[in-house]
Amino acid sequence: MKKIVAALAALAVSATVLIAPAQAQDKKYTIALIPGLTTDGFYITMRKGAQAAADALGVNLVFQGAPDFNPVTQVPVLDAVIAKKPDAILIAPTDKVQLVEPLRKANDAGIPVITVDTFIGSGVYQTGAGDADFPLAYIASDNVLGGEIAARALATSIGDKGKVYVSNVKPGISTTDQREEGFKKEMAKHPGITVLETQFNDDDANKAASQLQAVFARNPDLVGVFGANLFSALGAANGVKQAGQTGTVKVVAFDAPTSIVDNINTGLVDVAIAQHPAEIGYYGVVSAYAHLTGHSIPVTIGTGFTIMDKSNIADPNISKYLYSE
Repeated sequence: MKKIVAALAALAVSATVLIAPAQAQDKKYTIALIPGLTTDGFYITMRKGAQAAADALGVNLVFQGAPDFNPVTQVPVLDAVIAKKPDAILIAPTDKVQLVEPLRKANDAGIPVITVDTFIGSGVYQTGAGDADFPLAYIASDNVLGGEIAARALATSIGDKGKVYVSNVKPGISTTDQREEGFKKEMAKHPGITVLETQFNDDDANKAASQLQAVFARNPDLVGVFGANLFSALGAANGVKQAGQTGTVKVVAFDAPTSIVDNINTGLVDVAIAQHPAEIGYYGVVSAYAHLTGHSIPVTIGTGFTIMDKSNIADPNISKYLYSE
């Protein structure tokens, strides 16, 4: 945590130094932001944070992505962006293996790469080891910690006993892999809780709902589910509702669009873990600009979480972290 605070403090100082002379720069830089998908509130909020930094620094921000979270659709977008030769690329890779070589094309073309939200390889960059350490930095939430926080929240809500499972997207996505890892790591400390087999839904909320009902049919003593991303959580929550188990089977959701307010207030979702995507976007642009203007940047920058439930969702200091729609 001290390292994260130090990194953020360093960037805050850099931003203060950089913003002041921004208008004096001879070159107007273009920074491209490629999200995991364009329609998700998380990435819309990230774009707003990135745009705020771009406006302050006099940078041209290009936002271009695919409508779904899929390397098959993201790679052509990346190729098109590389062809336009931006000064830097910020990207949320949709697969930690399949995006390595496509991103290497950008690096080989002399375009600095910073990954935001998700990563390639191990997410440990600039070590000189491995084939995926070439990005300059990784800026994101600490997703292992986020999974641990979700596990503790679910354990508390179910009285520290019973059967639970993780509703996840698919293996190979760095963030959701880490959230599941953190969740299971924390649940190992709770001997009264049994973690059932993870259900992968391919980012399809309807599939997540069907899976919840199937798991409940096999395990009528199911008491909780952790949705590792928004579609997983809302799909599972709808499955709980369709099974007539709202309030009995507890749902912890990762991510917090504005619709989560009604979901929490009606009891469809018990707890939501909100990331701070605007900070990710803001620090991404500041980091890229700092590098382009000859400043050093931290290799890893972590942003925080806000825990939302019925007791605090109306508090403006909490609700400000809801994502844009």
